[in-house]
Amino acid sequence: MKIQTITSRDNVQVKAIKRLAQTSGSYKEAGQLWLEGEHLCDAFLKSPYKISVQLQKVVISLSAKPYWLALVEAFSLQGRVDESCEVIVLSDTLFEHISGLPSSGGVGFVLSLPEQINAIDKAAHTLVLDRVQDAGNVGSILRSAAAFGITQVLAVQGSALLWSPKVLRAAMGAHFSLNMVEGLRTHDVQLDVPMLVTHVHDGEFLHQLQITKQIPYPCAWVMGHEGQGVSEDLLNKAAKRVKISQVGQESLNVAAAAAVCLYASTVGH
Repeated sequence: MKIQTITSRDNVQVKAIKRLAQTSGSYKEAGQLWLEGEHLCDAFLKSPYKISVQLQKVVISLSAKPYWLALVEAFSLQGRVDESCEVIVLSDTLFEHISGLPSSGGVGFVLSLPEQINAIDKAAHTLVLDRVQDAGNVGSILRSAAAFGITQVLAVQGSALLWSPKVLRAAMGAHFSLNMVEGLRTHDVQLDVPMLVTHVHDGEFLHQLQITKQIPYPCAWVMGHEGQGVSEDLLNKAAKRVKISQVGQESLNVAAAAAVCLYASTVGH
């Protein structure tokens, strides 16, 4: 692996990495992703389910260099990191300049952007995000999807960008076990599996569907906008409208509702 030390903020690579780290949509133009922080980078290296991405650059601060350089070299010897991967070492101050985190641990990875699979798998166990806007919510939902057997995620226009730095951080490696298509319109969501749409007031109770084993598998769960819920177009396509029984006030946000629904769908299968 080639190791390069950079000391200037005006360096072209430093400027490019800073854009990736701090601008949500920059990955589309650059064709690259930025993973930052010890937990996320470690999750990427150790994930057995990585989709087709290449680790292109390891960016480390001077103080973090010994640990991360040794770790990446170990994974390189195992054949899990390509020899063409570059290592860029920055001073601690310069790393903080590019960082998108309050405390990063001094490490970030530049990855190639996976090629989006434009052909939707109509038979896949699917999660549909209908204009879910909060990056933290989207990341949390992706974690639940990866944990509970979802294989395909479809994001309708208006949802948070799936590969943005904030969503990547919140998902903590879930991206690497999911096939994801974003930027869809509602009429693009055409599936052969039954569509289950979450609704606050209308529909059948989730726990009753679980008890009577009426949750189809595979299916497509639709999670809607934090305030407006699921759009009429997708509501009209639903095989079932599902609501979650709540003993107290109606306080579940969309990420919590997704976790409850996907868990019920998995254990009921």
